[in-house]
Amino acid sequence: MILTRQLTEWQFKQEHDTRWRQATVPGTIHTDLMEHQLITDPFYGEEEKRVQWIDKVNWFYQTTVDIEQDIYEKERIEIIFYGLDTYAEVLLNGQALLKTDNMFRTYTLDVKKHLRQGENTLLIKFESPINHDMMKPLTSGINYPADNDDSYLGGTGHHKLSVFARKAPYHYGWDWGPRFVTSGIWKPVELVAYSEVALKDVYIHQNHVSKEAARLSLKMEVESTDTQEVTILMCYGDQQIVLPKSLNNGLNQVDIPFEVINPRLWWSRGLGEPYRYNVTVKVIQGERLLKEMTFKHGIRKIELVREADVQGQTFYLKLNDTPVFCKGANHIPNDSFITRVTKERYEYEIESAVSANMNMLRVWGGGIYEQDIFYELCDDKGLLVWQDFMFACSMYPGDDAFLENVRQEAIDQVKRLRKYASVVLWCGNNEIDVAWAEFVETAGWGWKQKYTDTVRKQLWADYQALFHDVLAEITKELVPNEPYWPSSPLADLTGDDVQHALGVKTAGDVHYWDVWHGKQPFDAYNNNVGRFMSEYGFQSFPSLETVNTFAEPSDYDIESDVMRHHQKNGAGNQLIKSYMDNYLPEPKDFESFLYMSQVLQAEGIKHAVEAHRRHKPYCMGTLYWQLNDCWPVASWSSIDYFGRWKALHYQVKESFKDVVISIEEKDHVLHLYAISDVLETYKADMVLTLLNLDGQLITQQTHQVTIESSESKCVQSIDIAALLNGAIKNDVILKVALVVDKKVLDTKNHFFVPTKELTLQSATLSVRRDEDKQCFDISTTAFVKSIELKTEDEGYFSKNYFDLLPGETVTVTFNRRGNQTTKQLPEVTVKSMIDMIK
Repeated sequence: MILTRQLTEWQFKQEHDTRWRQATVPGTIHTDLMEHQLITDPFYGEEEKRVQWIDKVNWFYQTTVDIEQDIYEKERIEIIFYGLDTYAEVLLNGQALLKTDNMFRTYTLDVKKHLRQGENTLLIKFESPINHDMMKPLTSGINYPADNDDSYLGGTGHHKLSVFARKAPYHYGWDWGPRFVTSGIWKPVELVAYSEVALKDVYIHQNHVSKEAARLSLKMEVESTDTQEVTILMCYGDQQIVLPKSLNNGLNQVDIPFEVINPRLWWSRGLGEPYRYNVTVKVIQGERLLKEMTFKHGIRKIELVREADVQGQTFYLKLNDTPVFCKGANHIPNDSFITRVTKERYEYEIESAVSANMNMLRVWGGGIYEQDIFYELCDDKGLLVWQDFMFACSMYPGDDAFLENVRQEAIDQVKRLRKYASVVLWCGNNEIDVAWAEFVETAGWGWKQKYTDTVRKQLWADYQALFHDVLAEITKELVPNEPYWPSSPLADLTGDDVQHALGVKTAGDVHYWDVWHGKQPFDAYNNNVGRFMSEYGFQSFPSLETVNTFAEPSDYDIESDVMRHHQKNGAGNQLIKSYMDNYLPEPKDFESFLYMSQVLQAEGIKHAVEAHRRHKPYCMGTLYWQLNDCWPVASWSSIDYFGRWKALHYQVKESFKDVVISIEEKDHVLHLYAISDVLETYKADMVLTLLNLDGQLITQQTHQVTIESSESKCVQSIDIAALLNGAIKNDVILKVALVVDKKVLDTKNHFFVPTKELTLQSATLSVRRDEDKQCFDISTTAFVKSIELKTEDEGYFSKNYFDLLPGETVTVTFNRRGNQTTKQLPEVTVKSMIDMIK
């Protein structure tokens, strides 16, 4: 019998203090200081600036470990540290046993000989990560490039220290996040005592998967305290396998091959059921159960297909031999203080992604390898995961010690995450290949030109050692049937100028930022489509309710100190304003400006997503930047820090539907596309209705179209002048509906002028509550643009920021967040764009 106990009763203090205070573990020093009101909320106002001292002192955490006789008599007693952030020394009863230097590694200590019955003192000394690394730019002779490291706010001048510490890069600041360089026990500490056996790693390797049969292997690492005979029993679904096994003293490798005939496969959302088998593994000796483990396992086959074609080289994922068009977003940590992210917050994020018709999230490389609950939820809901290793936007050291540290980190994390069916692609880093651009002298982010030839050669050799050797080797060894991609974006692995994803190439994946950073118009999305669009984005502000958590009414100006502090992207506020001037009417006040920024963001990303989908199968993925926030801020997110859906999230819910209409206006012609991500073919009616903005019908026509299985197809092209037949462009709307068996699969509204040129009139909006059907019926007396529904209740509407014509009624439901059981409809306020303009 294994005895397991989490060590949760801790105290903390600053190194030279005499007073210990109660700590929360898992936690961080910042959250403990907040809990004791020793610092104010670092998210409020400009308080971030006032807490930068915290990372420059040492912090101690201590607990008492009671060892009862039943524990003490076990042959093996271990303490497992699942996450120490970052530079720590562990002492047990005053004896130093361990030094750590990586928050992403798991450290296991055999402490049997160091324990005594009764009380034991476990002390962890966390050294300031800043002091620990301060001299490294000097001793290494290299001040590494790391543009997002906010070293000036952190008081380290031009020295970028984040590259030396194996901790979350975003802790040091980013262009959407604050600088809080944390320390602490950020994952559980566990005492494990056992005799006879312990299961150290259990993994089902998929040797071959098809619809007819899956050849699998149960691979186990079994720690035995003696030489002994045991029986291993595995139940996989309804199948049972029994294997006698001789165990040696120490770590034993066990491999049990088995086959599943006609397996139920794990599918991503939209393609099928994300089915997972129930698995039980037991280690038995005679009649005694020594150890038991239960888990779920999804059978699936995954491939990254990169094949030459007439246009370049493909880049797409095949799941169970079926090409997948990936739709989703880039995920960052949900909080600057990650231990505050509860299970409910993860559930809400994944529910929000699924509700928006996504099938993929990219865990971006500047954050953390996510908690197990994140991947468990993705497995359960059928969300594919593109998993970066935690390296982003920096060059990194390549000395033996650093590479070995990363090697062990990769082993720990790949072993932990490979059990999840949802993890389908491993990526070495974010944007480093394209930032350095080794093979094109004039390209990149201007890094390499700052160094001598000798240093440049060293930095590139270190880069290759880390991302082309170490991480490639670990993934090949531990997940041989899953793809590894060294950097995102990357065009190819050629070792010459073809390698770098400079601009929009016809191979590899693309981060397209000419809209936003490059100040290009939204139409530029149409002409810049790659094989897989793994990053692109446009900013907006959060709602006034979110702004009020960090600002006062006196700060209601995008150029106020507080609003500028909560905009980490330099000229971001002015970029939003300049784009807004091009596309939208002038807002009447600050709250209207926040609203208008969200409408603008939704409009821009709609252009991008639909351009990408129209180009299927040339393009096979669209992941916008970014899904979420780590604090309340102006950013590229579609869901703000408090979980409020922005207009963008409601828009991608529409644009990511499995079957959609997309309308492209080009050279005075409307091209109407039917786009499908499902495996069925449909015969449909495409109904085109042209109306005045007062709701009067101008013309209507119906076309019979075929929606091909998993394809994008232009099904109709219409001359705009002939369609309008003299109607005034700024006073009409074209409604296009796709109807199958009297069921409307999708509708799209198309305007022939920018939103700011539309003829908007005052309107009376009506909201009828239907408590029996748990819905709201929305209607209007005149055309309204971008209706915004708001409530103080937590959750999201089924539809929001939508247009409405007189004579139409839209029914909207409200999805409450979490486990709220009330059936009473929330109180709702409703406004539209006409209420927001001067």
